Amino acid sequence: MGARDDELWGIGELAARAGVTVKTVRFYSDRGLLPEASRSAGGHRRYGADALDRLRLIRSLRTLGLPVPEVRRVLDEEDAADDAGEVLEGAVAERLGELGTEIRALRWREAALRLVQESAPGERADRLRLIGGLSVPPSTAPLVRFWRGWLPPRMPRRSVDAFLDVAVPQPPDDPAPAQVLAFARLNALTLGPCPGVTQPQPQAHRAVGARGAAVLYAGLAEAYELAGVQLRRGREPRPGEALDCFVDAYTSAYGVRDCERFRRGLAGQLAVDPRIDRYWELVAEVVTRPGRRPGPTPGTAHDWLLAALAAQTGTPTTTAVRPRARWSSDTENPLGEHHPTTR
Repeated sequence: MGARDDELWGIGELAARAGVTVKTVRFYSDRGLLPEASRSAGGHRRYGADALDRLRLIRSLRTLGLPVPEVRRVLDEEDAADDAGEVLEGAVAERLGELGTEIRALRWREAALRLVQESAPGERADRLRLIGGLSVPPSTAPLVRFWRGWLPPRMPRRSVDAFLDVAVPQPPDDPAPAQVLAFARLNALTLGPCPGVTQPQPQAHRAVGARGAAVLYAGLAEAYELAGVQLRRGREPRPGEALDCFVDAYTSAYGVRDCERFRRGLAGQLAVDPRIDRYWELVAEVVTRPGRRPGPTPGTAHDWLLAALAAQTGTPTTTAVRPRARWSSDTENPLGEHHPTTR
C-alpha cells in the first residue's frame, strides 16, 4: 500500500528537510538513486519519509568522497539486505587508500614548493628540472630498473626481490624539502649513464653467474647487517664477525676456501671495481630527516667492510667510480683463484 498524499513531500520540501538544493535531489532522482513515491496530478515528484533517510545516506557517502557508482553499489546492497555492511566497508577502505595517496601527493608538492622557495635564485632552475622528473607521489620504478641492470642476468627472482627491498628506498610519506631534493637527485642519477662504464656491475659479482650471485647477495646482506651494528656504535673498521661473514659470502659464491691470498685478491678487486657511492649518499639523505644522524646503508656498510679487509691485508682502497676491469671469461675467477663454473 502506498503512502497517503498527506505523508508525501514535494521536491522542494524534501530538499529543505535534507539541507540540500532542489538540483541535488533532482540529480539523484534522475539517476535512480532516490526513487520517488508518486507524482502529483500536475506531474510533480512526491517523496515519502524514507526518501529523506536515503538522501541523508547518499549525502554522507558523497561527503566521504565515494563516487556515484560506489554509492549505487552500497544502496543496491542495502536494498537487497545482503552484505550491505561488507560492501560499505570495502568502499570505505578503497576510498581511504585513494585519500592516502592524495595526501602523500599534497605533502610532496608542499615540500617541493618549499624547496624552490628556499633555494637561492641561481639554484632554482636546476632544482625545478630535477623536481619535474618526478611523479607525485614519486615512483621507485627508475631505481628498480637501475638495479635490475646492475644485477647479474637470470638471477633468481626471490634473490632479486630481496636485494631490491634493501637497495631501493621508499619515498617518505611526509618529506622535508631536503628529502625531496635528495630523491629527485637519486631519480636523475639512476636515469643517467654511470660515468666511465658501459655496465657498472662489479666484476667480482658478474663472474659468479646467476646462481652464485644469489648466494653472494644473500651473504652480503647478512654481512651488511652485522657491519651496520658496528657503524651505529661508531666503531672503526676492524676484523671480526662482520668481516668474516663478508668474505664468506664471496668464498661461498666462488666455491673456494678462505685464505690470506683470497682475502688480498678480494680486497684488490673490490678496490678497483665500479662504485656508486653517490647513490648510497643520496639514499641516506632520503631516509633521514634533516638534523638527524644518518643510519647505515648497504653502501656505508660495504665501505666499512672493505676498509676492514684492506687494513687486514694491507691493500689500498678507493671510493672512486672506476671502469670495470676486463677478464678473459666470466668463468675466470677475478681474484686469481680457479673456481668451478656456476650452472
